Amino acid sequence: MQKVTLNNGVEMPILGFGVYQIRDAADCEQSVYDALVAGYRSIDTAAAYMNEEAVGRAILRSGVPREEIFVTTKLWVQDTGYENTKKAFAASLEKLQLDYLDLYLIHQPFGDVYGSWRAMEELYREGKIRAIGVSNFQPDRLIDLIVHNEVVPAVNQIETHPFHQQIENQQFMETHGVQIESWGPFAEGRNNMFTNEALAGIAAKHGKSVAQVILRWLTQRNVVVIPKSVRKERIVENFNIFDFELDAEDLAAIGALDTRESVFFSHRDPEVVKQIGSLKIHG
Repeated sequence: MQKVTLNNGVEMPILGFGVYQIRDAADCEQSVYDALVAGYRSIDTAAAYMNEEAVGRAILRSGVPREEIFVTTKLWVQDTGYENTKKAFAASLEKLQLDYLDLYLIHQPFGDVYGSWRAMEELYREGKIRAIGVSNFQPDRLIDLIVHNEVVPAVNQIETHPFHQQIENQQFMETHGVQIESWGPFAEGRNNMFTNEALAGIAAKHGKSVAQVILRWLTQRNVVVIPKSVRKERIVENFNIFDFELDAEDLAAIGALDTRESVFFSHRDPEVVKQIGSLKIHG
């Protein structure tokens, strides 16, 4: 598996498995198990996904040695702040049945992210987390965190797909040593992603699926990606993307699809910020 090296020397698989929206515990456990059997060695979950226990069970059931698996989970807005972060981290670790995390992310750029970051820096120094990072941080929020803290985020996980390619944002992150990671690589099928003429043409040219083309395009850009599926054949298909390469013509055709806007929502919309801030995952 191709890997990226984070700013602290930790290696992270460039292709992982995500479990967003797999709320059914049995489905989640089976999907993660199938992914690990297929060869995936990076699993991405979050407290807000309500499936950390299922992920933990699948890891144990797989029999894959813990040190071979890169496990990511995330801190929800409700649990930001120094003390709350320590408690939330401990709760996630217990649900996952793990002794340490490979990557812990602040899920949203809202709430007391600075108190959370101080707690995460301590957990990192104590060896309980191998790397710490953020998710959904715009460049201004990211640089503010970098300037006022000691540890630079290792990763920023943001919406990245052919319709919202984040080219300038990736360049900004690279300048500051932050690894870009894509969520929503398939844009949840919006804008008729899987029947898009340009993507379908490239897929036919290489004898691959549109999903495989998208994942290959991201990994060729050095973007870490974590596709999700509950179908075993899709899980396997999404893993098999390193036996072909997109050429300049392919890359230009995909580049032309960029709208430079989210297909979901803006993290700078006050109503969105209010809604995210009021979403409670417990209590």
